[in-house]
Amino acid sequence: MDALCGSGELGSKFWDSNLSVHTDNPDFTPCFQNSVLAWVPCIYLWAALPCYLFCLQHRHQGYIVLSRLSRLKTALGVLLWCVSWTDLFYSFHGLVHGWAPAPIFFVTPLVVGVTMLLATLLIQYERLHGVRSSGVLIIFWFLCVVCGIIPFRSKILSALAQGKISDPFRFTTFYIYFALVLSALILSCFREKPPFFSPKNIDPVGHPRLPAALGGVGPLVPEQGGPLPHGGAEAAGGEEEAARAGSAAAEASGKRLSSEGEVLLGGRPQAREPPFLRALMATFGSSFLLSTCFKLIQDLLSFINPQLLSVLIRFISNPTAPTWWGFLVAGLMFVCSVMQTLILHQYYHCIFVMGLRFRTGIIGVIYRKALVITNSVKRESTVGEIVNLMSVDAQRFMDVVPFINLLWSAPLQIILAVYFLWQNLGPSVLAGVALMVLLIPLNGAVAVKMRAFQVEQMKFKDSRIKLMSEILGGIKVLKLYAWEPSFLKQVEDIRQDELRLMRQAAYLHATSTFIWICTPFLVTLTTLGMYVSVDKNNVLDAEKAFVSVSLFNILKIPLNMLPQLISNLAQTSVSLKRIQHFLSQDELDSQCVERKTITPGYTVTIHNGTFTWSQNLPPTLHSLDIQVPKGALVAVVGPVGCGKSSLLSALLGEMEKLEGKVYMKGSVAYVPQQAWIQNCTLQENVLFGQALDPKRYRQALEACALLADLEVLPGGGKTEIGEKGINLSGGQRQRVSLARAVYSDADIFLLDDPLSAVDSHVAKHIFDQVIGPEGVLAGKTRVLVTHGISFLPQTDFVIVLADGQVSEIGTYAALLQRNGSFANFLRNYAPGEGKEHQEADSRTALEDKEDEEVLLIEDTLSNHTDLTDNEPVTYEVQKHFMRQLSAMSLEGEGQGRPVPRRRLGAAEKVVQATEAKASHVLTQEEKVEMGTVKLSVFWDYARAVGLCATLVICLLHGGQSAAAIGANVWLSAWTGEAVVNGQQNNTSQRLGVYAALGILQGLLVMLSAVTMAVGGVQAARLLHQALLHNKMRSPQSFFDTTPSGRILNRFSKDICIIDEVLAPTILMLLNSFYNSISTLVVIVASTPLFAVVILPLAVLYLFVQRLYVATSRQLKRLESVSRSPIYSHFLETVTGSSVIRAYGRSQDFEAISDAKVDTNQRSCYPYIASNRWLGVRVEFVGNCVVLFTALFAVIGRSSLSPGLVGLSVSYALQVTLALNWMIRTISDLESNIVAVERVKEYSKTETEAPWVVEGSRPPAGWPLQGEVEFRNYSVRYRPGLELVLKDLSLQVRGGEKVGIVGRTGAGKSSMTLCLFRILEAAEGDILIDGLNVADIGLHDLRSQLTIIPQDPILFSGTLRMNLDPFGNYSEEDMWRALELSHLHTFVSSQPAGLDFQCSEGGENLSVGQRQLVCLARALLRKSRILVLDEATAAIDLETDDLIQATIHTQFETCTVLTIAHRLNTIMDYTRVLVLDKGTIAEFDSPTNLIAARGIFYGMARDAGLA
Repeated sequence: MDALCGSGELGSKFWDSNLSVHTDNPDFTPCFQNSVLAWVPCIYLWAALPCYLFCLQHRHQGYIVLSRLSRLKTALGVLLWCVSWTDLFYSFHGLVHGWAPAPIFFVTPLVVGVTMLLATLLIQYERLHGVRSSGVLIIFWFLCVVCGIIPFRSKILSALAQGKISDPFRFTTFYIYFALVLSALILSCFREKPPFFSPKNIDPVGHPRLPAALGGVGPLVPEQGGPLPHGGAEAAGGEEEAARAGSAAAEASGKRLSSEGEVLLGGRPQAREPPFLRALMATFGSSFLLSTCFKLIQDLLSFINPQLLSVLIRFISNPTAPTWWGFLVAGLMFVCSVMQTLILHQYYHCIFVMGLRFRTGIIGVIYRKALVITNSVKRESTVGEIVNLMSVDAQRFMDVVPFINLLWSAPLQIILAVYFLWQNLGPSVLAGVALMVLLIPLNGAVAVKMRAFQVEQMKFKDSRIKLMSEILGGIKVLKLYAWEPSFLKQVEDIRQDELRLMRQAAYLHATSTFIWICTPFLVTLTTLGMYVSVDKNNVLDAEKAFVSVSLFNILKIPLNMLPQLISNLAQTSVSLKRIQHFLSQDELDSQCVERKTITPGYTVTIHNGTFTWSQNLPPTLHSLDIQVPKGALVAVVGPVGCGKSSLLSALLGEMEKLEGKVYMKGSVAYVPQQAWIQNCTLQENVLFGQALDPKRYRQALEACALLADLEVLPGGGKTEIGEKGINLSGGQRQRVSLARAVYSDADIFLLDDPLSAVDSHVAKHIFDQVIGPEGVLAGKTRVLVTHGISFLPQTDFVIVLADGQVSEIGTYAALLQRNGSFANFLRNYAPGEGKEHQEADSRTALEDKEDEEVLLIEDTLSNHTDLTDNEPVTYEVQKHFMRQLSAMSLEGEGQGRPVPRRRLGAAEKVVQATEAKASHVLTQEEKVEMGTVKLSVFWDYARAVGLCATLVICLLHGGQSAAAIGANVWLSAWTGEAVVNGQQNNTSQRLGVYAALGILQGLLVMLSAVTMAVGGVQAARLLHQALLHNKMRSPQSFFDTTPSGRILNRFSKDICIIDEVLAPTILMLLNSFYNSISTLVVIVASTPLFAVVILPLAVLYLFVQRLYVATSRQLKRLESVSRSPIYSHFLETVTGSSVIRAYGRSQDFEAISDAKVDTNQRSCYPYIASNRWLGVRVEFVGNCVVLFTALFAVIGRSSLSPGLVGLSVSYALQVTLALNWMIRTISDLESNIVAVERVKEYSKTETEAPWVVEGSRPPAGWPLQGEVEFRNYSVRYRPGLELVLKDLSLQVRGGEKVGIVGRTGAGKSSMTLCLFRILEAAEGDILIDGLNVADIGLHDLRSQLTIIPQDPILFSGTLRMNLDPFGNYSEEDMWRALELSHLHTFVSSQPAGLDFQCSEGGENLSVGQRQLVCLARALLRKSRILVLDEATAAIDLETDDLIQATIHTQFETCTVLTIAHRLNTIMDYTRVLVLDKGTIAEFDSPTNLIAARGIFYGMARDAGLA
């Protein structure tokens, strides 16, 4: 370099240390300034150019019109080029005139000139590629300015020193150059206008365009990459729209809706369990590599500060060193820390977004898999388990991703730290390293044990959630049977096991905490101890001690993270196996039904078909040969459990085909036996994803007798239907399900007994208008499973099934003549059916037509707006949500009018539903608390942990911090000890005290961890217990208006947080809090001047903390509220998967699920971004602490010992981490303590009356007679609503059989619910044997009554448990009950007998068999009063007859109240009660009522009984 600068005019040396280093006024030589400083920006730009051009080439975004800004930037570039080349020509001019300048004056202007020209061209090239502001050029201009500052100062100083300017021309051109680059830097900070010919991607809502950023997770971002729809798909309707838009966009672009889920599922071999991990890495590998680069740079940067600390201590020890050295070191420490901060947070952002994408992909793939699993798999993994895969296991992946880089980063940091320590302390460091290596197997053992606990705990958690999910599904049955205590005990037993494991895991955790707190200290102790012991001449000075301490602090991080990484990887490997196992389960064979070819003239054919529900079960259907001609109406009949529903499932491809062929040509509509209704509006339920055609829609509603219902429903077709169709009666649900099929306009209709759930006259209307030869489906192929024999004459042919085989097949007339089993059956149940029926039909056709209109209108007009028949539910908001909505009249004036907000105290601000259409909305949006988490929530948790325990934990942590400070101050004093003859004296005493303080620190931490573990487990137990007990005692109305997903969320996610997250978070908070405090104490004690900056830094810190915590808490709340709909929708999908597949809507449902996940991402992504915002600002405060500590040490170096400087700076270097962790854990604690808030909220909801009233228990053996009396009885579903039963007065004598009939919504079911006090009286009383039921406990009442409910609900477990959960009856009693309920043959044929395992919801029994189990329950109880609620609706006539016979004989002396749809079952009853609009219309014996020719006569005539 000297050759370039040294010769010629104005020559100088390249480097002169006297000028640059050993002086109080440093400067660089002119040669250094003209070469290195001038070239640095140029080298940067040329180096960055190839990559940048490559990126621009692949990112064309239209071009930007030439603006003033662009012209100005270009002009500056051209001017700079001119200035540089003017310098060059000036040098040539000198050469020509004989004073030869040094070569550097030719090289530098040439290089700078060419680079300026490049920058100018780049400005234009960027403009043509649509770049609005250029990062590359901003850095270039910034470097030019920074490198120009030194010559700027230098030229002025030399001019002042010499009294003249030595080279006026170059002096002038340099200052022009500096002014121009400064202007260019300022201009490059402004951005250009948006480019032409490109979508502007501006989202009016201001949502981040997240799904695009996440690799197109959901179909909300069509292929073109447009913005998210306004406001997201919040409403269910919006999601339907989004789904349609998404699928349309996908079809338009000729692609399937792509999502990460599909990438993961793609090309999966079925044979062995595929490597799910490899699929994940293939999908996300590229973003992972980028994060790796950031992590590497950050790791290397972290080792610079200890080296700078070493320089600083040397500087303090050397009084002759120039002061600017100290300031330079302090400045470098600050710059290095800031760089570290920026790169680290870039890395975190990258890795956390990747974690989010992992979770999204996994949720997507599990959802898609759940739509295609076989029924046998469904039986193995319950809904609860699959939801757990989605909620817990997918989350585990999201949590482990940030740690994955530690696999290589931790070893790298350990190696570097050991290398620098070796340089500092020599071979003594090996003692410390050996100790670390010895501790690794110990930690490994702890991690393995933790993993074992984890696996076991997951099993208990799964079974608890599964049981809770069933309890919530069958809560009404539990209440009616008074079975809550039995199930309560089951849940508590599982919980007990769970807590036992938690306690063990917590002690283990405390042990590992002790090891990890002690490890870094022990390593420091052994290393320093070894160093001073090995050689008497080894002196421990400040530089050695504190540089080693700061290196050990760096070493502490990877060592602390490794066990967390190990345990996280252990948990994730469990989750990985669970997900992989689920994803490799058998799928339904899409080829099992041949859709393309078929015999001409037929639409459905089965050749020699044998089908089973699972490979390990015997075939359910065998040797079927069926051919259905195009346009035929086929009836399928047969006794309960003979395989009628299975036949339809086989046609849909839901069963596993063992042999034979199935052909179906055309689109399919399917109406299942138990209607599947979505939680969205009635109109959306009918349209089911198709576009609205008003004429066709109206026709479908009219045919299914739904028009009159719409008039009565508060929002018409826009009324929201609750989860599982909870606010519709059974009949209405079935008609909506049928309307969905009619509207779909398919080619083939598979109807699984749709007429059983509706009243007889409605059934007739539906058959005539929809299914029959004259109905809207005439001409379509219809396969109808039915028990209604009156419709058989109008079918084209009848298939009779028995024991899974076709016993007879043929037209109705042919089967009658054949005199087979079918004909005998018909003669028994419908004497003289054939001829007479047809004559009667033609005779009454005309009157029927007119009557029917009236009947249907009556049927639906007597509906009440508050409730339709079956379930006590309203569209009005439950009391629980009153804070959210201003009271609004139910009649619906002002529907759609914004609700006036009432002022709320800051403490209880709730999100106001600004435009709540109270009357249409049944299920309220989940409430989101606003503002700070109330202190009462923390207090609740502290009380649950135990106040003494809380206090002890805080004190122990304080003691630990004091011990840590003591140890370090002692070390500082040790390093300052005088050296005599090259040795320090009392080394052993120094070492002993240091060791004692360290071990004390570890013991205190362990004690506090153990105390926290005990307290945490106790809190988990108490909070779960309160929640469970409250939910078991909540009134039925609560469950009707609260989606089960929302309640389950409390029991799964929120309880999981209380179990596993809160206690460790609190310990971390205490740790970082005491760390921060002790750092400040140490720094202020050693450099008192630091106290001046504490206040401004604290203000900045608090400001950031306040802003961040408020934002992150709210985002966390929004996230947990937007999470529930994902699981609710998933539960809904799993239960309705057969319907979704039948209609071919799997893709649309995937799209809706993706839409819900996207809505959830909108709170997750900003949450991640807010964490990065926080990190950068808080670490800046920490970096300022480092800067000021070093600065004040330099300023006061005359009065400070190197030991104190080492102590304070090494503490300051840790403060960033402590401050960051403190805010992070405060915020984590706030966002997680929300779980306590949510659990508490549901632990304090209103409960029903007490189960047992001690002072007022009924006498033993009550009721003896079974008399029931209603006295002026009225009831309403909620305060402020219309009465459902009005002033009812009637008396039923003991042993009477009373049939209750009436139109849908007349209050039949309500009456029975009142008897069980599911609904409480508004006025009047019910007396049983003269005892007022309102005076006794609910269980005393309910356990003495028996009901056979409308929906037969079984719980997973043994049949014995389903019959007798309390174990009150003997085995003989049970077999006798089974015999009387005609289940004996079935149960005795099962190998397990009474211990036969019922699957979730009793899925492995037919609906009829489930109904018979309910009958067996009633027979076991043998109470004096029996209520039958449409109990025989799902049963064929033969079984129905058997049941009726059983009831007549077995309950001969009992009072029987029957809600009947089939009037023939109650024609021989003592009396019949006809209800109309909640009042008694008629009440007399059936014969008298028919003679009176009133309402009952009309109904009987419709049923062909009068």
